[in-house]
Amino acid sequence: MAEYTTTNIRNIALMGHGGEGKTTLTEAMLFAAHLIDRQGKVEDGNTVSDFDPEEIKRTCSISASVAPVDWAGKTMNIIDVPGYFDFAGEMTGPIRVVETAGIVMSAVTGVSVGSEKAFKLADQHKVCKMLIINQMDREHVNFENVLNALRERHGSSVVPVLAPLGEGPSFRGVVNILDQKAYEGAYDKSKEVPMPADIKDKVDEWLEELTEAAAAADDDLMMKYLEGETLTQEEILLGFHKGMKDGSIIPVVAVSATTGVGIARMLDLMAKYLPSPGHMGLTHQGTNPKTGEPVERTSSDSEPFSAFIFKTIADPYVGKLSLFRIVSGMLTSQTTLYNANKDKNEKSSGMYVLRGKKQIQKQLLHAGDIGALSKLQFTSTGDTLCDPNNPVQYAALEYPLPCISKAVYAVKQGEEDKVFTGLSRLMEEDPSLSLEKNAETTETILSGLGEMHLDVVRNKLENKFGAKADLRDPKIPYRETIRKTVKVQGRHKKQSGGHGQFGDVWIEFSPIFDSDTDFEFEDAVVGGAVPRNFIPSVEKGLRENIVHGVLAGYPMVHLHAKLYDGSYHPVDSSEMAFKTAARIAYKKGCMEASPVLLEPIMHVEVLVPDEYMGDIMGDMNKRRGRIMGMQQEGDMQLVIAEAPMAELFKYATDLRSMTQARGSFTQKFERYEEVPANVAEKIIANAVRSDDEDDE
Repeated sequence: MAEYTTTNIRNIALMGHGGEGKTTLTEAMLFAAHLIDRQGKVEDGNTVSDFDPEEIKRTCSISASVAPVDWAGKTMNIIDVPGYFDFAGEMTGPIRVVETAGIVMSAVTGVSVGSEKAFKLADQHKVCKMLIINQMDREHVNFENVLNALRERHGSSVVPVLAPLGEGPSFRGVVNILDQKAYEGAYDKSKEVPMPADIKDKVDEWLEELTEAAAAADDDLMMKYLEGETLTQEEILLGFHKGMKDGSIIPVVAVSATTGVGIARMLDLMAKYLPSPGHMGLTHQGTNPKTGEPVERTSSDSEPFSAFIFKTIADPYVGKLSLFRIVSGMLTSQTTLYNANKDKNEKSSGMYVLRGKKQIQKQLLHAGDIGALSKLQFTSTGDTLCDPNNPVQYAALEYPLPCISKAVYAVKQGEEDKVFTGLSRLMEEDPSLSLEKNAETTETILSGLGEMHLDVVRNKLENKFGAKADLRDPKIPYRETIRKTVKVQGRHKKQSGGHGQFGDVWIEFSPIFDSDTDFEFEDAVVGGAVPRNFIPSVEKGLRENIVHGVLAGYPMVHLHAKLYDGSYHPVDSSEMAFKTAARIAYKKGCMEASPVLLEPIMHVEVLVPDEYMGDIMGDMNKRRGRIMGMQQEGDMQLVIAEAPMAELFKYATDLRSMTQARGSFTQKFERYEEVPANVAEKIIANAVRSDDEDDE
């Protein structure tokens, strides 16, 4: 594989909705460049960028993968990014390390939710955009309809650069509007042909629009254009370059990844016009980890070395691979690697360029290139590697927050360590996962971005690490409390030959309404009715027993217990006897004090387009939720609500379904509230049934 300097590198993330051909497009580019002998198919499980067993089984991308394409003296580092929203975390790293987002959409369906989200993400990260209208060979396609829909959303910045010759099954070639040339044929067999007369007027119209957009990107060109002067080809290209960088020009290309028509000409455009990492002084902001002062770097070989880790691949056989983008300087096997996040020096056992799962060994990589280092000991995704004498640290990656949780259990007893070790390895690979122990329910909770996301994790655990896990709905941390004050006697008397057991207490149980205190014990004994040395035993007996409530065995909270009387036996009384007496009083008293169940209530914020507001509010009411308020957020509505945790387990999936994946939500614990009687009956019945099953 050739060596490429910064000006000859192009970094492009293919993004968009699932199923619209990003992986097939990557495959077509590799085939056109003669880097593979035959073009694989997603459904056959033989593509370069979908190589994980889970991807092959599901026939969709679940992990971002890199595939460099050598073309016209340049290398295009193509990153194939999954389009399904369960794997949205895989967009986070790639968008940080590219200069261009290639937003892929189908010529049949046009603008989709996935392409909208990719567009917003590209805007947030200030990267250039190229819109790739794929599947031009399908029935019922209409390039102009898709183009017009894009212009309605994004204005005149959207300009066609590769327009189609023919549509549907008759899609045979493309016209390069910039060069005014027509081409027919597939892959690298695409050849120039005379411009068809029936499209000439349309091409002239599009060229005028493109010229106007190029002129608008540069003040001098705009003055010249407004004065009626004709812009030269060089001036149009200058404005085109500037417009792409600042986002005022978004080129549109028409291709078919399946037939290969338009692929070679799209690669020409990418090689010739897309920005390189060092294009027009692109700068990268960081901080000095030692001093906290801001540091600025450009993608130049002459600058000190720095690289950003944007993805980790955890493989039980190959070991850990850390995918990086060189932000500045050059990397060789002799370069000292200092991890600015961990304040540690690293040693790598190999430097590679990845093409799918194929590792191509390298001795030198230039500023702006993308590669992989093997077996780094301390480094994780989002870390910065740099020259220890010129340290810099780039901002960490911000992953989408998990929105669905499951409790993890090992299928086989004794394999818990194997399961959780495997999960920690998978979390290195996918930081959008989180794992935490719930102290109250003692369950370990795995959280992710969707049901498919967690299902993939479970399968990877088994296939990669031989650890079988069971994912269940988490237990709800219900609690119990009382609603009225009662006075009860707890008397424990047992005679069993020799010393007996005797303890007798009178306790007043009352609810605590105006405090978050879970338990208060008050010693109100006078006159020695209960000897001083036994009073701590009464408190201990109560504290040991309030962890199990009287209704369904959930912890008892907001309980005040006042010990005010009792009696004892000079010989038979003991600490154990008074602990037992306290337990008897607790069970009897709480059952008489109107016990109720409490459930956790979550504060929920749902972000949705206006048109889904009715559905969202109706659905929230069905979940026993309350709408607390609404506010406009750009072109979206933010719905603020409160709802019981028990009703939100599948909300991520249901919200995605209700809003065609346009909606998102966050939730956090707010407080506990009393469970309605009809719901409490079912919870108590389930708890009793579970106890009976445990006893069998």
